[in-house]
Amino acid sequence: MAAVPQALRLPSHGRMPISQIPIFSMLRTRMQWHQERQHLLAENVANANTPEFKPRDLAPPDPNTMRPGGGGALAVARTSPLHLAGVSGGGGEFRTKAHNGFEVRPTGNAVNLEDEMLKVAANQMDYQAATALYSRGLGLIKTALGRR
Repeated sequence: MAAVPQALRLPSHGRMPISQIPIFSMLRTRMQWHQERQHLLAENVANANTPEFKPRDLAPPDPNTMRPGGGGALAVARTSPLHLAGVSGGGGEFRTKAHNGFEVRPTGNAVNLEDEMLKVAANQMDYQAATALYSRGLGLIKTALGRR
């Protein structure tokens, strides 16, 4: 019989918190990212008339650098010297994404309200999809435990 990896072993008391189930951890991280992105996009819209203001956005979290149960980077195994070296990520904070090619008004402001509102709508739909997946996953666990 194959050994169970340490990350998937149950604690000694026989209960595993939902935060240690990889899919729930990743969905929670994704929802937090959408919340932070919504805050930044709202800031961009609020500063649409501020001179010299440059809009900001968040880089999407990289699922390859997330560990079940927390942030941090995974070690990348290279099976061949011809493979590209992996990039290790930071520890749980989201990075802002650099923008190139702004349309800048004479006041120096680079916020395009139409683009920002499209981003807000897409962010909201993605957040709703993540929360729906999270809720359905919890429902599946409740069904499996017979607690519907």
